[in-house]
Amino acid sequence: MPPHLTILTGASRGMGLAMARQLLRPGHTLLCLSRRSNPALADEAAAQGAPLMQWEQDLADTEQAAQRLRDWLRDVPQGGYASATLINNAGVIPPIAPLSASAAADLAMALRVGLEAPMLLCAAFLGATEGWGVPRKVLNISSGLGRRPMASQAAYCAAKAGMDHFTRCMALDEERKPHGARVCSLAPGVIDTDMQVQLRAAHPDAFPDVQNFAQLQSSGMLSSAPDAAARVLAWLQRPDFGAQPVADVRDA
Repeated sequence: MPPHLTILTGASRGMGLAMARQLLRPGHTLLCLSRRSNPALADEAAAQGAPLMQWEQDLADTEQAAQRLRDWLRDVPQGGYASATLINNAGVIPPIAPLSASAAADLAMALRVGLEAPMLLCAAFLGATEGWGVPRKVLNISSGLGRRPMASQAAYCAAKAGMDHFTRCMALDEERKPHGARVCSLAPGVIDTDMQVQLRAAHPDAFPDVQNFAQLQSSGMLSSAPDAAARVLAWLQRPDFGAQPVADVRDA
């Protein structure tokens, strides 16, 4: 039987790396797109006999990343994979500051990586695999901050809100097709990652919610990256995946 294909962005650290490790298994090919490859992940894949490809890809170069993926998918032989899944996990939190004090380059980077890249990669993935005739899924990793505003987080909140809404549009597109992909923009809960460290380290004058994030850690409310990855991947395997184009793992 042909293997299953999963494409994962932002797999070099945090929840992305935890998902990559959990996706390493025989019969499943994993393609990771990150700024740098992870030698330890390659060693784990070899030990488990799990096919792994790691592309060192700057997702801020959105058009090049999408075209690279489209070209690669178009070269896959007919019947090469039993299913195909794209997980857009990569994201960037810019320096924490009110919008009026934010640098244009920082805002642009956050929007390119967090919104433009996922949209272009979805377009490339769906377009290149449309004729494959196999089950396809798109899982966009969103955030609760895409659904509620927060001071000094305009770019990140906007990127995640945009991700949620283009996923809703994408779901409408795909449901009209005989073999459309199932898609979902999923908030993974609050996770103990480098992003949380950055938020807790912010100055209260720049980030009014800093104490709330410190309290999440001190009260043990943060999920570990492996636990969060397991919940996200379990959602991906739900029989009703895609029934809600925008969802939250905490609603399970």
